[in-house]
Amino acid sequence: MSNYSLTHLSTSKLRQDLRSGTVDDRAALAMRLAQIAEFDRRRLHLPSYPSMYRFCVLELKYSEDAACKRICAARAARRFPAIFAAIADGRLNLSTVVMLVPYLLPETADDLISAAANLSKVDLAVHLAERFPRPDVPTLVVPVPAPGSAAPPAVLVQTSLQAPPTVQACPLGTATPLELSAPGRISPMDSASMAQSVVPLVTRARVAPLSPERFAIQVTVSKATQDKLRHAQDLLSHALPSGDVAEVLDRALDALILQLERRKFAATERPARYARPSSGSPRHIPAAVRRAVWKRDGGCCTFADDHGHRCEERKFLEYDHVDPVARGGQATVSGVRLRCRAHNQFTAERVFGAGFMENKRNAARTLPPSMKTDRAARA
Repeated sequence: MSNYSLTHLSTSKLRQDLRSGTVDDRAALAMRLAQIAEFDRRRLHLPSYPSMYRFCVLELKYSEDAACKRICAARAARRFPAIFAAIADGRLNLSTVVMLVPYLLPETADDLISAAANLSKVDLAVHLAERFPRPDVPTLVVPVPAPGSAAPPAVLVQTSLQAPPTVQACPLGTATPLELSAPGRISPMDSASMAQSVVPLVTRARVAPLSPERFAIQVTVSKATQDKLRHAQDLLSHALPSGDVAEVLDRALDALILQLERRKFAATERPARYARPSSGSPRHIPAAVRRAVWKRDGGCCTFADDHGHRCEERKFLEYDHVDPVARGGQATVSGVRLRCRAHNQFTAERVFGAGFMENKRNAARTLPPSMKTDRAARA
């Protein structure tokens, strides 16, 4: 049997080994960073490699990204040894250490390391923006040529262009991340040059906190979306003469959220005084029940594990009958709850068996597209 085949392990043993192994991994990572820091301090890479980065990639076989993060974290931990302990016990990880590095000073390090404990990257970014706010930057809409095309079928829409501070842990000989922080207005020539520099970097949407209550948003959109943006600016010209993209986006999201909330959980400021006739389907959940359940459950999955830890998922939420409909469950406020799709399926497998649910999912995949759309709208 392969050393990596663990099908023979019991669930409790597998869980125990995974958790204890993770603890070992963190301790090993802290020690590895200490070794890299000392190796780097002594410049022991020089006999064979011109930089610590080359040594980590070519000798230690780290990926480029892994090498940069480890070198950056190791150098920071050499200056502020509390980082080693924070990594070893799981309060910090490589990514959060790298995010902290631009802000670490002898007088702030201990406080920042303590404040960053157990924060996710998103939460840490918000915390740093609150402590070290940065100014807003200009809105810019520029054409972005598609790869291999001379025509610009897409545009870059940015309500802010300033990127968060970056750390060059090691020179790679490539272009650095784009940071457009120049204040003031941008001329057409500047816009064109920016567009050219943005092209290789626009690979995914980005939202970065700049300061308390202020966020930079960068996203590439199609020509059709750009046309919709301009049309919305035209329609709003009396109420919003400036055509500010951030304000247009805010108003558009208000309208979209209102539409989705009405469809998802029947949100309305003026609910009907009398319930509409039921569809006759035992799976139908009345609008009043959906509103009450959504409010009671806080728009969050209600699944809790054996230790009482509640799932915090707010995406892919579904209304789930506490007692399955097949077993007489009723669509009442007490009989319905919110579950994320994964925990809804997990609970169903516990009740009906994994094989039965797999057959149901396979049957659902063969439904016509129109029926799939209807089901998604009801979810």
